[in-house]
Amino acid sequence: MSADTKQRLLDGALSAIREHGMAGVSARTIAAAAGVNQALIFYHYGSVDELLAAACDAATAGRVAAYADQLAKVKSLRELLDVGRYLHAEERKLGNVMVLAQLLAGAQRDPKLAEPTAKALQAWTHEIEGTLSRLLDSSPFAEVADVPGLARAVSAAFIGLELYEGVDKAGAEQALAALEQLAVLLEVVEDLGPIARRALRARVSKVTKVSKVTRGGRSRG
Repeated sequence: MSADTKQRLLDGALSAIREHGMAGVSARTIAAAAGVNQALIFYHYGSVDELLAAACDAATAGRVAAYADQLAKVKSLRELLDVGRYLHAEERKLGNVMVLAQLLAGAQRDPKLAEPTAKALQAWTHEIEGTLSRLLDSSPFAEVADVPGLARAVSAAFIGLELYEGVDKAGAEQALAALEQLAVLLEVVEDLGPIARRALRARVSKVTKVSKVTRGGRSRG
């Protein structure tokens, strides 16, 4: 019964966020969504914040695991974007990306939510980073690409698209289409001959070094 109650509270916390947003989440709204006495929140989790942290962690682990096999089978950046599109549509339909966005907003004001929310983002980023590392391994960009940074950019982009799509669906679709164009460009690069690939690698490396020096000069200034 205890395990069942704890799971109902986890589910209730997520339901409360979806229905009320972070501003409306409380022991009362969570207990109502879970169908239990609100005193059980404090008995099992100590506080509403601790319950929200646990719910965020459990929900993210479940969703990341659900897509791990699909990401492992991806063979190109275009396929990765296809998985991303499916993931975006599915998670939007379920309300899960909105939950993460709400937790991110709440974490700006409540440091207790910052760590579990960052952990949830890291779980997604870890899977994406592994996929990008594998896909870019033989690319001319492998030596200069900041794969961890790219993975974080992708994670942030999809959360942003969830919010963007709510007010400008066509704009969100245009953003995804632009990403697909980049994927096509990289496929073209992959088809270059060895001489052209070496020349491109050298050029990219040179431009990257110049860019780093320039950024360094600006930051010191």
